[in-house]
Amino acid sequence: MTGSVSRTRVIGVLLLTAFLAGCGNGADIRRGDVPLESYTAEQIFGRGEFELEKKRPEKAAFYFSEIERLYPYSEWAKRALIMQAFSYHQDKDYPNSRAAAQRYIDFYPTSDDAAYAQYLLALSYYDQIDEVGRDQGLTFQALQALRTVIERYPDSEYARSAILKFDLAFDHLAAKEMEIGRYYLRRDHYTSAINRFRVVVEDFQTTSHTAEALHRLVEAYLSLGLTDEAQTAGAILGHNFRSTAWYEDSYKLLAGRGLEMKPKGDNWLNQVYRQMIKGEWL
Repeated sequence: MTGSVSRTRVIGVLLLTAFLAGCGNGADIRRGDVPLESYTAEQIFGRGEFELEKKRPEKAAFYFSEIERLYPYSEWAKRALIMQAFSYHQDKDYPNSRAAAQRYIDFYPTSDDAAYAQYLLALSYYDQIDEVGRDQGLTFQALQALRTVIERYPDSEYARSAILKFDLAFDHLAAKEMEIGRYYLRRDHYTSAINRFRVVVEDFQTTSHTAEALHRLVEAYLSLGLTDEAQTAGAILGHNFRSTAWYEDSYKLLAGRGLEMKPKGDNWLNQVYRQMIKGEWL
């Protein structure tokens, strides 16, 4: 019995050695020079890991996908599927990474690696978020996918990273609104600018852009002669962001016109002031 096991191990090692040597000498498995059907799922998996170590994620993804094809109901196919998603992501092939991760979630929803698959799916959107000037559709998709990680797998090791990335993506959206608002403001399209800055104040209050948005509102409303709104925006700045340069700039603008930073009138900013400062949620 022992001799039989030893011979089996030797044969396995020889097969794997021939497999790796053939690939290393230019044999192309995909052309059929070395048929993958001749090897076990474990041996093919090992080849995929080897390609990852050599920084060839595209080839790694191929081998892992072949395990899924050749051994569709095996434990190796399950392991290969998550590695396939990882390899595609390393290769920046985000659609295929997302597809493999989604298949893993669909096939193995209770697996220990389901949280990682969901996280990879979210990363396939997040890692494509480009500079602020481009369309932000991917940012919205990243936020949705990251929220799924946070809500579905709150105790996983990926939840904390997902929260940090969610905050960054959320801030990214606010930055987009600010960029458009500034564009309108520079061209004296004050109403359009106000609409963008209002979105930041109302919907992105927790981001790093709120103080500037309030200052820009002071500028825009003063340009329109709407002093009540300008003073109220200044009042919110004075209460929440007194240590910022945006507060100082707004103070100078208002003081230069003999105006104070205090809530005035019945406008949307006054409602924000009562909600944020006095806790009167209307």
